[in-house]
Amino acid sequence: MRAVAWFLVLAAGCVSGSPGGVQKRWRGQPANAGASRAEAVAVAVPQPPTWRAIGKSVEGRPLRVLRLGHGPRKALWVGGIHGDEREGAIATAELPAAFLATPGAVDKVTLTILEDANPDGSVAGTRANRNGVDLNRNYPAKNYLPGQGRGDKPLDQPEAKALHDLVLAVRPDVMVVAHAWRGDTFINFDGPAERLAERFGRASGLRVKPSDKIAPTPGSLGSWVGHTLRWPILTLEYLRGSGQQENWQKTKAAILAVLVGD
Repeated sequence: MRAVAWFLVLAAGCVSGSPGGVQKRWRGQPANAGASRAEAVAVAVPQPPTWRAIGKSVEGRPLRVLRLGHGPRKALWVGGIHGDEREGAIATAELPAAFLATPGAVDKVTLTILEDANPDGSVAGTRANRNGVDLNRNYPAKNYLPGQGRGDKPLDQPEAKALHDLVLAVRPDVMVVAHAWRGDTFINFDGPAERLAERFGRASGLRVKPSDKIAPTPGSLGSWVGHTLRWPILTLEYLRGSGQQENWQKTKAAILAVLVGD
């Protein structure tokens, strides 16, 4: 119920932030020189997209979300969850303008962008959050294991809880999370996302790797979304230490292809 209530607040609050949304401004215009009343004329004024906080990190930094479009397809982009993997930061910054510039995208898709799921880690340059917990091991997946940097129980970290609630509110048809991998780059998938991963791979040139071909990830976001909820999720592994602008240019078409769809 908390997730549903939050979504209703977000939807109401983001109307002015939607690219298709307008705000009516009334302007008085005399009907004729002797008129005692002004004729009210509604003028549609497009409002710019607005970032809104859906929660706070351990150290109080906002977890910022932007919603774009108003289409039936629900897409969710997460700009990062490990603070020492910022190779997708420019992709996250450039995505809103690229999405709005894609013909038909705003009518076809409602895109939600979470700027950074671990802002404290990003500031400190650490994988974990301020409490030393790997947020990508703190989700209520069937394979969750407590302890060893995964938290005492699922969602005991505010950043993980906020993203958890966001996922349940959006109910994405496709979800993409930006990461970075030391010594390699590829697109990884969990759940019913193989076709999406293959499409991403064709558009970007990246190899496709299913999660079961990689090391176990107990309590990961991919395990929860892809295998517990059975919703499609892609993990975009940029090459660790690679250039952010180069990464965006290399994957821009693929990101838009899977988010917008056919």
